[in-house]
Amino acid sequence: MQPPASLRGPHPLGPADLGACLALDRIALKGLWTPEQWERELTDESRLVLGLEDEQSDLIALAAGWLVADELQITAVAVAPHQRKRGLGSLIVKALIQQGQLKGAVEANLDVSSNNPAAIALYGSLGFVTTGFRRDYYRDGSDALLQRLKIKRGRDIHTEQTENP
Repeated sequence: MQPPASLRGPHPLGPADLGACLALDRIALKGLWTPEQWERELTDESRLVLGLEDEQSDLIALAAGWLVADELQITAVAVAPHQRKRGLGSLIVKALIQQGQLKGAVEANLDVSSNNPAAIALYGSLGFVTTGFRRDYYRDGSDALLQRLKIKRGRDIHTEQTENP
């Protein structure tokens, strides 16, 4: 899936993108992480953070993950509310998985709220399967569904911006 020509990315985010990550976090994730947590995400070399920007260079989507041995732990996925239902979530998650694969990941894991049917559908469309749950995990009392994707060589996770090896 190729982003519209007016978008830039997916591309790596770094310390200079802290303000943009915080702003997107506030509107899309209701302030999931603190400034200190975002700073750690953007500076730690074992973590991957990718973003998509619109024609005004505003961050409109991001995906973050940690590499632990051969596992990509996806820690955050956000799409600006006014940009949803355009395939940007799929695009940014696929790009993150591919970057994880290039760095040696053979599986990806994430937690998703049982109250988030859009995210559950997105991850399901990418091949994630639910392997368990954590009861009352989120602030709103919803359960966390534990999901896993085995990353197979040749799996169709490429985007037009980043080709599969």
